[in-house]
Amino acid sequence: MGTVMLSVPPAQHTGTGSKATGLAFAPVASDIEEADRIFDHTLSQYRSPFGSLIEHLRHYRGKRLRPALLLLTAKSCGKVTPQHHTLAAAVEMIHTATLVHDDVLDEAELRRHIPTVNAGWGNKVSILLGDMLFTHSFHLTSTVDRRACEIIGEATNRVCAGELRQVTERGNLNLTEADYFAIIDGKTAALTECCGKLGALYAGASEEVATRLGNFGRNLGLAFQIADDLLDLVGNEDTAGKTLGTDLEQQKLTLPVIHCLNRLPVAEAESLRAAIRDGESGLGRRVLVALEKSQSLAYARRKAEEIARTARQELECLPRGECRMILEAMTDWSVKREK
Repeated sequence: MGTVMLSVPPAQHTGTGSKATGLAFAPVASDIEEADRIFDHTLSQYRSPFGSLIEHLRHYRGKRLRPALLLLTAKSCGKVTPQHHTLAAAVEMIHTATLVHDDVLDEAELRRHIPTVNAGWGNKVSILLGDMLFTHSFHLTSTVDRRACEIIGEATNRVCAGELRQVTERGNLNLTEADYFAIIDGKTAALTECCGKLGALYAGASEEVATRLGNFGRNLGLAFQIADDLLDLVGNEDTAGKTLGTDLEQQKLTLPVIHCLNRLPVAEAESLRAAIRDGESGLGRRVLVALEKSQSLAYARRKAEEIARTARQELECLPRGECRMILEAMTDWSVKREK
């Protein structure tokens, strides 16, 4: 695969975007900066006792996908308000907390080409830092209103339940495709769904439009996670900028491997399960050969593309314009990215 850049009008490349992805969010660039300012101001009180730790969090905030999603849907539905800035900061804080905790769970050493918090400060500090980010995100949301608290609280519950289910299913080498989708619907799609819904609601959109944009966010998150799981199997660590191969090492089955185990002859599937269970030497190469034989990589890519198309259809409720074009382009990027 070559380097992925979204196909957007030239005018969009003049604004601030995410250097990590090639995404350009010119229509809401100043709004993303305001959300970043709120994020930084919220944590500024901790710069004296542990400034280097707080500063290190900047490396975790690369794509800005979730704040951008919230702000783009808001602008598509009407206009961006100060409430949106606060909510965008809150969802980015939740996302950052999950990344810090994920690196502990995955025993990852790299995140965006930089050592993870757990690699530099240890697991105890990482867990407490993630907890602090969660609590501050809820405090921020409480400054908006009760409904925002309920929506973000429900989404965060789903994120944590999805993560918990994934951890408890480690070693279950008979995990089904339905189980997999239940996991990623929580751990990834819940927060992107929340972003689409919040952006619309606080711009004055109808409940119907808010639901459709929530569905857009949910499907975008599902497609994004399938692509992420493919990268863990076949991605380039230098390009991705993070530790790869952790899913197999920790016996976490993702869509390509689940499909592969269901497609292989019974004896071959059982042999591969035994190899995964035992952490067999050369396991990565053996799994890749099996994935190619069963055409499971292609299957997972098609599944991601189908879900991305479903997401795109939900945008029909929006008027055509620059923000909608970028949201549409995000569906393509989500499945074609290399990091």
